[in-house]
Amino acid sequence: MQQKLYIAGYCLIMSRSGHVLGAAMFMIEIAGVKILYTGDFSRQEDRHLMAAEIPSVRPDILIIESTYGTHIHEKREEREARFCNTVHDIVNRGGRCLIPVFALGRAQELLLILDEYWQNHPELHDIPIYYASSLAKKCMAVYQTYVNAMNEKIRKQISINNPFVFKHISNLKSMDHFDDIGPSVVMASPGMMQSGLSRELFESWCTDKRNGVIIAGYCVEGTLAKHIMSEPEEVTTMSGQKLPLKMSVDYISFSAHTDYQQTSEFIRALKPPHVLLVHGEQNEMARLKAALIREYEDNDEVHIEVHNPRNTEAVTLYFRGEKLAKVMGSLADKKADQGQRISGILVKRNFNYHILIPSDLSNYTDLAMSTVTQTQAIQYSGSLMLLAQHLQIIADDVEEIEVQDKPALRIFKAITLVQEPGMIVLEWVANPLNDMYADAVMTVILEVQSNPKAQKVVQQNSSKKFDKEMYAKRLEIMLEDMFGQECVTKSKTGNTLSVTVDGKAANISLDTRVVVCEEGSVEDEPLREMVEVAVQRLYETMHPALF
Repeated sequence: MQQKLYIAGYCLIMSRSGHVLGAAMFMIEIAGVKILYTGDFSRQEDRHLMAAEIPSVRPDILIIESTYGTHIHEKREEREARFCNTVHDIVNRGGRCLIPVFALGRAQELLLILDEYWQNHPELHDIPIYYASSLAKKCMAVYQTYVNAMNEKIRKQISINNPFVFKHISNLKSMDHFDDIGPSVVMASPGMMQSGLSRELFESWCTDKRNGVIIAGYCVEGTLAKHIMSEPEEVTTMSGQKLPLKMSVDYISFSAHTDYQQTSEFIRALKPPHVLLVHGEQNEMARLKAALIREYEDNDEVHIEVHNPRNTEAVTLYFRGEKLAKVMGSLADKKADQGQRISGILVKRNFNYHILIPSDLSNYTDLAMSTVTQTQAIQYSGSLMLLAQHLQIIADDVEEIEVQDKPALRIFKAITLVQEPGMIVLEWVANPLNDMYADAVMTVILEVQSNPKAQKVVQQNSSKKFDKEMYAKRLEIMLEDMFGQECVTKSKTGNTLSVTVDGKAANISLDTRVVVCEEGSVEDEPLREMVEVAVQRLYETMHPALF
């Protein structure tokens, strides 16, 4: 799904990139020149993510990652089978299996694979699987919440059970809770084993030939993960001690970066005149550049220039475009006689040119404010009153109105719902707060439409009122568990909870459940997102009728 945003003469198009949940590539248009920056992206659908989209607009400049150069990834089915068989072999010989991963992205993919494999192999049920990362645990709440942003397989599975609530995998809070007394599988961060728990477990297990480590992602030169892939006879611990490396080392890449085949097909689909290679080691980038040049050297129809600049090196490209000027204001109303010359002023604004007479200049520069009205139609076959009951759970202000003689609802004094044949039409004035309200209302409509039990549940629970005091008490306890008791404070009025971490504060209104951070703060964005997830999850727990 692609989204467009217009800001002061710039057009920004966002497309799904398939690297991790929520990742996007961006195309920006400036003065008619379109630049697409892919960032990290993958054109292969995996267990939970959709593949990257191909933008519908052809860019003039493509800035693309070159992480894997000319390498070709192993097929997903073969890679998963080899991974599961390797893990099985390690624990079968009585060993510990270490899987170093980053907390976000590939960790969730590997957990899905292992949980399914353990489910299909009862003989492994006595062997524990752990993921040992506090950040990965927090990320899991996000994955459990945004299932609808994943691929069709996950969205179908969620109607039966949440695939991210694992049956055979548990979280390991710290080494103090780990009984290292037999075969086990531990997924620990960081992925390149430079420090942290993955490094600690590696140094503890590397001298036993029964144990094994599986490198499942991209490794940078100079890291321990990259070093042990060459199977050295010994390794150096963080304290400087030399240890023999006897555990098995396997490299099975689950990295969500494009390989040469995916990169080549992506470029072939877009045919950009200029390609800039970034995010890659110098040798791999040079190989990819040479391969792309060879691919198009005999193609007379498509001409593509490939650039691989060094870090901080500027790339200058030239584009020639037509300049069109629109005649505006009083000048446009004048009918010049043949041969009559009318003078005007050429004005440039947001890369657009206009010709005006001097008296119109003040009118042109004093622009009026405009508003954007959003409209969204959702398929819905139930009654409006049933929908009103559900909406009263999340909004105290649900007003029954009529719009053009049609039954309608007004929610949060901002969102209008009009019932049309077979659908509900939402309308609201776009701004950050109203957009958030609209998302909440759309979630309710989709849940009521898709859940046949929703009508019965609402009828049984419609008399129950929301206990704000109980909600506040439970939320306070949850936040104290997440961030520490000293980080959570309650206002004197009892209407606001505040979470303060490293000097950054997130304030939760207990009346509206809206999370607001300190004005002007950028670094607190992750804090706000984690607090919003906690607020939403607790609210869903206290309202099973809706969720």
